[in-house]
Parts: sequence; C-alpha cells; structure tokens
Amino acid sequence: MTPVPSFADLRYASLTDVGVKRSHNQDACTTQPATDAEHYRMHGHIFVVADGMGGHAVGEKASAKAVRDIPLTYVKHVVQEGPAAAIRRAFKEANEAIYQIGQNNPEFKGLGTTATALFLLPEGAWIGHVGDSRAYRVRHGRVQQLTFDHSWVWEVARRQGIDPDELGDFKRNVIIRSLGPDADVEVDIEGPHPVEPGDQFLLCSDGLSNMVTPEEIGAVLATFEPEQACQFLVELANARGGPDNITCVIAQIPGSTLTTPRDSPKKSPLHRLFEPVIQGIRQVPWPLLSLGAAVLLAGLSVALHLLELPGKILFFLLAAAAILAGLVGLVLQARSRRKHDTDDEENDGELRLYRDYQFAVDEQTVARLQAFEEKLRQEIDGQPLTIDWETHRQFQQKAEAFRRNADWPSAFRWQCLALQCLAVPFNKARHKDEAFKPNWTQKPSN
Repeated sequence: MTPVPSFADLRYASLTDVGVKRSHNQDACTTQPATDAEHYRMHGHIFVVADGMGGHAVGEKASAKAVRDIPLTYVKHVVQEGPAAAIRRAFKEANEAIYQIGQNNPEFKGLGTTATALFLLPEGAWIGHVGDSRAYRVRHGRVQQLTFDHSWVWEVARRQGIDPDELGDFKRNVIIRSLGPDADVEVDIEGPHPVEPGDQFLLCSDGLSNMVTPEEIGAVLATFEPEQACQFLVELANARGGPDNITCVIAQIPGSTLTTPRDSPKKSPLHRLFEPVIQGIRQVPWPLLSLGAAVLLAGLSVALHLLELPGKILFFLLAAAAILAGLVGLVLQARSRRKHDTDDEENDGELRLYRDYQFAVDEQTVARLQAFEEKLRQEIDGQPLTIDWETHRQFQQKAEAFRRNADWPSAFRWQCLALQCLAVPFNKARHKDEAFKPNWTQKPSN
C-alpha cells in the first residue's frame, strides 16, 4: 500500500450553499487538516459532511453538532483505540448526543442528520458513513463511490440484487439510517483504502449528487484545483434547479496532474486528422498490438511467397518474433494483475467500490456542456441580469480555439468558465420557493 504523502502538500477545499429552492441551509461541513507532521501521523486529516433533517432549526442543529463532535471524539480516542474503533465511537457518541437533544426537547421532533467523514492517515484513507451523503474517489479516469446509500431505494436494490437506478425515483429520498432518530446506530466503517499520488476524494450531500453525474464530477476534478472545482460544481447543481442544500468537500493527494489550458494551442491538420486513431491505439495493450503486428507480418510473408518475391523468410521470422513477444507480454500482464489483486486483498480486505464510473474529458463531454449552456442562455434571455458578457465572450473564444485543435481538456475548462459567467448571476436572481414552516407549535410568549 502506498502511504499518503506529506501532510503539508495536501490541497483541499469546501463549499456549502443553501441552493435555489430552500430558505435555510441544513447542511454542514468541516475541514481539519493536520497542523504538523506529528499531528498528521497520529490523527491524520479530517473532513466531514452532514445533511440535517427535520425543520429548519432542527436540521441545522443536528448537522452542526455532527461535524463538530465527530472530529473531537475521533481525535480523543484514535491513538489509544486505532482508526476504526475511534471512528465508530465518534459516530455513535454523536448519535447519542443528537438523540438526547430530540428526547429532551419535544419541539425538535424529527432531529437527525446524515454524516460522511474522511480520515486521511499515513496508512491510507478511512471513511465513516451513515445516511445518503457520499464519498467518491477520483483516480485514473474513474470515479469510484466508496459509500453505500442508506436509503430505501438502495436497500431494496441490495436485497433484490439489482441496480438502484432500476427502481426509478420511487422513495429515492427516503433515508433509513441517520444520526439522531434512534438511541443506537449502525455505522459503516470503510478502509484503509489504498491511496496513490494524484488521488482526489470528494464528500458531498445529495444536493450535489442528485444534480451532477459522477462522470461530470470526475471531469471537473480532473480539470480544476479543489477550490475552483467546488465553486463550479455548486453553481452547476444550482443552475439545474438547486432543489436542495448543496455541500461538497474535496481533498487532493499530492501528485495530481491537472489538465490546464495553454495560451496558444497549435496542432497541424495532419495531427488532428489522425489523432482519434492514435488515441485509439494507445488504449490497446501492447501485447495485443504485438500480436496484431504479427498477423500483418505473416500476411506479408504469405503474399511475398505467392508472388515469388524475396523477403518472405525475413517477414516470417519477424512475425514469429512478434507472436512470441505478444504471448510473453500477455503472461506478464496476467501475473502483474494477479499480484495487484493479491496485494489489494492483503492490504485492504475491506475495500468495497459500490459504484465505479469511467469518465473522459473528450469531445462528447464538451458538447454536452455546450448544450446545457445553450439551454441556460435561453432561460436567461429577456431577464434583467447583470452578466459580464465580454468576459463570457473571451472564455468562449478560448474554448472554441481549443475545440478546433481537438484539445478537449482545455476546451472543457474554458467552457466551464464561460458557463459559470452565466450561472452565477442566474442562480443569484432566482427566488426561494420554500416558505419555512416549523414542525412544532410555538409556545406563546409571556
């Protein structure tokens, strides 16, 4: 298992937003990076997201207490008890405290919150989880969901052995496990997940995961630094309706190679013509390429033999060498894959990927973003919004320049920035639909 790199190099960001429809923000989050090497070795970096449930003050109280108490309890016990036991204790004690608030105050009926926490330690990443907020890991073009949604839909899907999406939207937001409603709670403890340089972790409430796809999350995290990524993801979720509070926390392990735009992209027409072919070839394992080359060489040898031309022996020998190299390569790759799987089992017997998505910042990704921006422009048309159209035009020009040169990551970056120019004023101008009504009877004032 690769140890997590130095504490000082971690990049992270967080953002919570009330959304477009809600009048109050019942989400909460905290980022508590280690302050020095010793603190990192003993306690690690701590990140928590919580999504409160109940009335306005009820939900806010529960989520705020969760993000405050979980890190405090964990730090207090992790050295003596170890990460897994300390995380479980932290969640259970937070649950007990929130439950007691509800028991002692009838006006706080329904008090509860989800909680998802990430602990980055030298041995890897630990996750504690209750509810339907999520933790994702972005690595090598894949977005991996590291938490199980404690929702009615996911539980029924688990029992039936089907994908949760097959059940549609019926009872999708019904939570079956959270902190606060009951005296005791079952806590999911995951880890330690192996960590590699460049890994990125994202914690979020369902206000983000319901509005932005995992593939889009991966593309944004692969393109922007954590702070910019948080800002864009929140604005994107709001532009798509923002029906709930939105919270995201991003932690980026050192070694990431984000794709940044170049000021003057230059690619020859010949390069653009053959780039799709080149990219396709790069995706094929080299042993298969070697076997493919062997087939071509063997064909040439047969053709030379039929035409009675010299060189057939040479091409035959080259074909045989290519076949041998391809077969050896396949054997070596199979051994390497078995060793990798064995290492994962030995070092991380609890590693579970609840969903695994592949993403790419490519032409289709840019086109989908363009289509959404066009839809947003139609909604904006005629509204008295203050938009910096000149900056938007400049970003669009940069995006178009990179599109013409088939530099899709850079085109995606500038297209995101152009979209954000429209989304920010659009989201700010939208009215809240929710009129807060407490779920308790106010006591008459004396």
